[in-house]
Amino acid sequence: MNATTKPILRALAGEAVWPPPAWMMRQAGRHLPEYKATRAEAGSFLALATTPELAAEVTLQPVRRYGMDGAILFSDILMVPWALGQKFWMEDGEGPRLEPIQDIAALSRLDVTRVRGAAQCIFDTVSITRNALDEAGSRTTMLGFAGSPFTVACYMVEGRGGSDFAFTRHLAYTDPAFFGRLIRILTDATVDYLLGQVEAGAEALMLFDSWSGLLSPSQFRRWVIEPTANIRRAVAQTAPHIPMIGFPRLAGSLFGDYASRTGMQGLAMDTHMDPRWAAQQVAPTQALQGNLDPLALIAGGTTLETEARMLLSSMRGRPYIFNLGHGIEKETPIEHVMSLLRLVRGG
Repeated sequence: MNATTKPILRALAGEAVWPPPAWMMRQAGRHLPEYKATRAEAGSFLALATTPELAAEVTLQPVRRYGMDGAILFSDILMVPWALGQKFWMEDGEGPRLEPIQDIAALSRLDVTRVRGAAQCIFDTVSITRNALDEAGSRTTMLGFAGSPFTVACYMVEGRGGSDFAFTRHLAYTDPAFFGRLIRILTDATVDYLLGQVEAGAEALMLFDSWSGLLSPSQFRRWVIEPTANIRRAVAQTAPHIPMIGFPRLAGSLFGDYASRTGMQGLAMDTHMDPRWAAQQVAPTQALQGNLDPLALIAGGTTLETEARMLLSSMRGRPYIFNLGHGIEKETPIEHVMSLLRLVRGG
């Protein structure tokens, strides 16, 4: 299928497509029984994420079941530190773990030159998935992604998630030279990682900055907006045809600043953002994405319908991609997703 006919790419090009294209963050996995079966076959999350055939299968599962307009690469934002050489593993029931980087010696062990080689399995996943979509004549856009430098740095410095990352934020204030060096390494590595996905067949890219809302305005501009803008410019120099979506979660009043200074073609709204306000903060040609509450999707029924209709009403007439304001929860009933998509596609 010609890229210009794919609804997500049309929206990211500034077209007010209606009914809007739809996909859901974390759709590849979590709530799907077919994902659980593939995950069991792989034996571990890392084995699944680094085995291209299995990762591609998981990426395609929600497209087959729901006809999603976007196929988001099944991977993790911490594959970049893994590719840089930082030790990364998953603790069952507790989430990701990394060997913390808190001094120059640890920082010096990171190697940007190894990213392309180490991440080849990820690129192979993109290639297999894109080929499958093309062979099926699908209108689904192949979406690559990475974590933004600040959010990834939080995990790299502290070695785990599940906190307010106070140590990382304190480090950014007290040793900006050290933290800045880490951010520059991550910026370069992320550019390589995203361009590798583009070469493998990604048609659009998304940057997730899940913890950007923890920062003060000055720190947000320095550690979120500036490196994100650098990544966007670098990707555009090599692949000007590839649109990007930024997700500065909990950016609040800095959302418009992020939109204008990063040059993203798409801006993802988190659950807490008023869509009508967000539309006033971005250019008319910049697509908005989001931001249904994942808990409303679990609730279903009249609650879900009311929330979805209000969101659709506020976005009609502008470039827009329907999505959640955060990742789909594992408890989400499949029938609720199907009901929601019927509503969205009904216009």
